[in-house]
Amino acid sequence: MTHSQALAAARSSGPGGPAAPPAGYPAGEMFQLLRDGRARTRAELVSVTGLARSTVAARIDALLATGLVGPAGDAVSSGGRPPSRFAFNPGAKMVLAADVGATHVRVAGTNLVGTEFFRSATSMPVSSGPEAVLDWVVAAGREMLAAAGRPESELAGVGIGLPGPVEHSSGRPVKPPIMPGWDGFDVVGYIQRVLRVPVLVDNDVNIMALGERAAYWPEHDDVLFIKVATGIGAGLISSGQLQRGASGTAGDLGHVRVPRGDGIVCRCGNTGCLEAVASGPALARALRESGLEAETGDDVLALAGHGELQAIRALRQAGRDVGDVLATCVNLLNPSVIVIGGGMAAAGEQLLAGVKEVIYQRSLPLATSSLQVVASAAGEGAALLGASLMVTDHLLSPEGIERELAAAAG
Repeated sequence: MTHSQALAAARSSGPGGPAAPPAGYPAGEMFQLLRDGRARTRAELVSVTGLARSTVAARIDALLATGLVGPAGDAVSSGGRPPSRFAFNPGAKMVLAADVGATHVRVAGTNLVGTEFFRSATSMPVSSGPEAVLDWVVAAGREMLAAAGRPESELAGVGIGLPGPVEHSSGRPVKPPIMPGWDGFDVVGYIQRVLRVPVLVDNDVNIMALGERAAYWPEHDDVLFIKVATGIGAGLISSGQLQRGASGTAGDLGHVRVPRGDGIVCRCGNTGCLEAVASGPALARALRESGLEAETGDDVLALAGHGELQAIRALRQAGRDVGDVLATCVNLLNPSVIVIGGGMAAAGEQLLAGVKEVIYQRSLPLATSSLQVVASAAGEGAALLGASLMVTDHLLSPEGIERELAAAAG
């Protein structure tokens, strides 16, 4: 339901239904003015919104009742009693953010602007199944609440990133290739049996893109985040908005065909996929065939770190393969920043150099004139920050605030 539809529904409610919001600037919209953290007086809000002072006062009182806005001291007086100021209170509630990877689960507790105050992690393969993984997430969430000394009523929501395709509207994984037992699983419902709060689920690369951009590239509206690890995928931010596509599969670069992949079978069943030649497991397999001991992507990185020439060359070639696909993305989407993250990005300049080599060779000069291709700076924190922001952007949107006000009003 859109914001305008929500307001229309509220106005049309009969006796006993939600109270119709006053005409003009709704409280949910007014709250957006305060999300920057700057303290404002009622008079300043009257000036910005054009509403009557009494209307602004009513909106502020309603927001104060939620705890999301709090007093922020007095402004300088121009004579008489100094006016009170109000500001967003990001510590009013907490968010539980979870990053589920192929072989790990991490959680963080944050406030409503993504600042961490708690983190926990465990080595657990996603193939353990949804119940085992999500039970650990819930237990870690309860540990977070206990450590903070906060009641469950102050948990605002849960955000989860999964290493596979996710139908964002329902939070259900859809035929994820490395997640046996997860296909169609009701992640939201399973969590909400215990933690009765909103739960949002997305592909892990999408939330990594959100986190990386928020932390390091907030002034850029067109950013590609590429994860190169057990799998390969991309989070696409265009015109400041995360692009999920019609069914949530936007950015699935791992299964784009690349020239060097002819005849190589991918785990998806096709041949020639980027993931089949440039992912961590693919590089390890290639090195084993050359007589080196390498079972995982981490083994490849270790060999390269010790100066093994074949491993270094394999990483550089993997970068070129990724660059082959990204060159098309650059021409098509014209990003200003491409961030390379994931476990294999720890290879440093070897992988990155291969990516840059092909992008700048194959993409249009105008598209690359101001393009930056960089390694992830947020690291493993990108997914946790992104999961937190996914929740807060939903809860603190104008529509989310209106829902909160309706709940506070009973």
